[in-house]
Amino acid sequence: MIDVDVEERLGAFRLDVKFAVEAPIVGLFGRSGSGKTSVVNAIAGIGRPHRGRIRINGDVLFDSDRGIDVPPDRRRVGYVFQDALLFPHLDVESNLTYGQRLRSAAERVISQDRVVDLLGLANVLRRTPQTLSGGEKQRVAIGRALLAQPRILLMDEPLASLDVPRSVEILDYIERLRHELAIPIVFVSHSVAQITRLADTVVVLADGKCLAVGDVEDVMGRPDLRPATGRYEAGSIIDAEVVAHQAALGLTTLAFDGGELRVPELDVSVGKRLRVRIRARDVSLALTRPPDISILNVLPGSVASIDDDAGRIIDLTIAVGAARISARITRYSHNELRIEPGRNVFVLVKAVSFDQRSVGYAGAGHP
Repeated sequence: MIDVDVEERLGAFRLDVKFAVEAPIVGLFGRSGSGKTSVVNAIAGIGRPHRGRIRINGDVLFDSDRGIDVPPDRRRVGYVFQDALLFPHLDVESNLTYGQRLRSAAERVISQDRVVDLLGLANVLRRTPQTLSGGEKQRVAIGRALLAQPRILLMDEPLASLDVPRSVEILDYIERLRHELAIPIVFVSHSVAQITRLADTVVVLADGKCLAVGDVEDVMGRPDLRPATGRYEAGSIIDAEVVAHQAALGLTTLAFDGGELRVPELDVSVGKRLRVRIRARDVSLALTRPPDISILNVLPGSVASIDDDAGRIIDLTIAVGAARISARITRYSHNELRIEPGRNVFVLVKAVSFDQRSVGYAGAGHP
């Protein structure tokens, strides 16, 4: 359990955040300046709140009323920053063992061999940081943090300085950590795709305040949070099961409580549960089922709600079985089709519009 209730003043910025969550990976989401780093710094002991309480699995790290402020080196918090911050004069193995030396032998429950295997570092142990790629540096930084035997792992925008291939690589390794190590992770990001893929629970911050806490599927699809989550990235998250692969056609079929979705082939076993994100801008609507169409996903539904802010773009929520799918259309289309709440429509989603980088595993599963 991660229990945070803190207030802090940083110049003109005021942080006033309260949440209590329990999940393998907690996503701390918000735009730049929302207070994400201030929260993780408070948990790590780098920043000292003016008031409040911080507890991890029942252990009090900070309590202003009781005068408790555990020093950072005694909090057993692993911290991975945006930049790897490795020691340039040490090779990879020495960087890793530095974290391990911070704990006594009795506290070392995570072995170096296991970390090296989990993060695929065996072939770089004798190399220095200057010879590593960005992704390799971040894997070493994660390994060093794990070998400090943390009770919690904080990851503050660890993919921010990486290109897309290296980011996907690190996301894969973080998923392995979730599956194989019982260490809660607080993953800080302003990327909807990263939060959707990794987090089990999400905390949304804006202007130093907590706007929402809950399951990723519920929170990241809420229309009222679009000012904080970003209207351009607005969409819906569907919990689905892999039911079939069509290798010859390069497709995977997912079943959800509303129908089936066909997406580009995924390297995931049949029977696994996934979270997939459908961006509102990738959804089209039709009043009748279109014949002779290349779009593979045509789902019957009905209009549940319309968010009309009098602009040129209209956001709608479509009920497809028990699922809710967001759609974005022009005002012209809205007027021409005479769409109103309760009207039956067909939801059209191109298979190629699915972003595999944002596909996450429902719960703590792993392929």
